[in-house]
Amino acid sequence: MEELRKKTTSNEADKEIVFSKAIKAGKRIYYLDVKKNRKDEMFLAITESKKIVSGEGDDSQVNFEKHKIFLYKEDFEKFLSGLKQAIQYIEQEQGPACGKVHMADNKELGENALAADTNEFKIDIDF
Repeated sequence: MEELRKKTTSNEADKEIVFSKAIKAGKRIYYLDVKKNRKDEMFLAITESKKIVSGEGDDSQVNFEKHKIFLYKEDFEKFLSGLKQAIQYIEQEQGPACGKVHMADNKELGENALAADTNEFKIDIDF
């Protein structure tokens, strides 16, 4: 009986995801999942999944280490502003990633695209 309940709970959890985007980055995959809670309010679940291989040859084992962040609508603007400031700081101290993508000096948030070979970093999150 308990096993049946676990399966039902798992299926219900799958239904709450209304949008998902996977971003592959080397050994890591970042998942951006838009979910609904019981009150039909949407929130963003950000998951980092990192592949961990231990041992060698036939004795090797593959595991995935996962970390999650839940971001709620009322915090989007503050989170995005903080993220932008952190990225700008890193770029000022160490230069842009791969010399191609870096943050704009403007203060606007929520722009529509990621620009390469320019001075802009744009993010668009619609809910």
